[in-house]
Amino acid sequence: MKDGIGNISRRGGESKLWRSRTRSHVAPDQPLVESECFEQSPWANLPPELLLDIIHRVEESETAWPARAAVVFCAAVCRSWREITKEIVKTPEQCGRLTFPISLKQPGPRESPIQCYIRRDRATSTYLLFYGLVPSEGESDKLLLAARKVRRATCTDFVISLAADDFARASYTYVGKLRSNFLGTKFTVYDSQPPCDSMIPSTTHRRFHSKQVSPRLPACNYSIGTISYELNVLRTRGPRRMHCILHSIPVSAIQEGGTAPTPLALPQSFDDQLSSSPSSKGKGPLIETSSPSLAVTPVFSAGSVEPLTLKNKAPRWHEQLQCWCLNFRGRVTVASVKNFQLVAAVEPAHNVSPEEQDKVILQFGKVGKDIFTMDYQYPLSAFQAFAICLSSFDTKPACE
Repeated sequence: MKDGIGNISRRGGESKLWRSRTRSHVAPDQPLVESECFEQSPWANLPPELLLDIIHRVEESETAWPARAAVVFCAAVCRSWREITKEIVKTPEQCGRLTFPISLKQPGPRESPIQCYIRRDRATSTYLLFYGLVPSEGESDKLLLAARKVRRATCTDFVISLAADDFARASYTYVGKLRSNFLGTKFTVYDSQPPCDSMIPSTTHRRFHSKQVSPRLPACNYSIGTISYELNVLRTRGPRRMHCILHSIPVSAIQEGGTAPTPLALPQSFDDQLSSSPSSKGKGPLIETSSPSLAVTPVFSAGSVEPLTLKNKAPRWHEQLQCWCLNFRGRVTVASVKNFQLVAAVEPAHNVSPEEQDKVILQFGKVGKDIFTMDYQYPLSAFQAFAICLSSFDTKPACE
């Protein structure tokens, strides 16, 4: 049964997409172009009750990658299979698993973190995020996201994509970017889709009408957070001090009964982005694209709530080792100034339980040459966590 599903999904030259390690194993969330053979095949005409039972059994049995690719193959058969698969597959917060591209922008699980690792390639200035504890000897590691470092005259950009060989902003694989200031002490995270209705696109000096832009390509960047490192002019000993303000996540998300924004689908056209942006009201909306020459700050409506802020978990000084120590629970093995743990920075008025205040939301550390681990959980998504970790790779001579 699974072999048959896999054979159907690979028709039409699609097999290269699934086998290539430069592409994310997560299914591209693109509209399916269904041929007549798909529509007339017995697979597409199965009774809904039987189809629901088949996909439900596959989803329950294949919980780990690469075997979970069978769930992706089910969604690639035809439109009816895809719709039922999307109904059955739960969000990472509910099941703790990653399946489709939208999973990378949904909050992680609440109880236990999703464990990943980052591989740095100095020669190409690329950073690959894989799903798993540590690199495996085989070719089965699951690529989640990739980033390329681009140095500019006044800033540095980390372009984030679903594919390791396509970082063009005009590609459907583009998901966002991270931009630093000249000193490398402040970073802004941009998303390719609006995370909430109160966010508007970043400002620029170039404007296009929506009809002048390809309807299939993302054309906006939305500022969703900032990362700042404190200056260490005196070069005192100790870890870096960083603060992350996540404008797309309210502080109420970590309160009892709170929820974090959870997108259900990636925008499949430029008009989809306009429909959720305040600038879409009226005829002929003007769409703004970001420019490296302008400083951008997020703009919220009057009804915006207080954003979530993350800070370093305070380390302790180990007298015998003569160094600052944190409990990484075996996930970090090499001492580095890049290692960090982030917890929520809250006030007593926020009514956040002590357990939530002590919970490590994001953990990042070095385990070998150009190999780093990244563990994240609710309310962060894989995309947000990856962007925060990328900021640690940029040169900050005044922060170390």
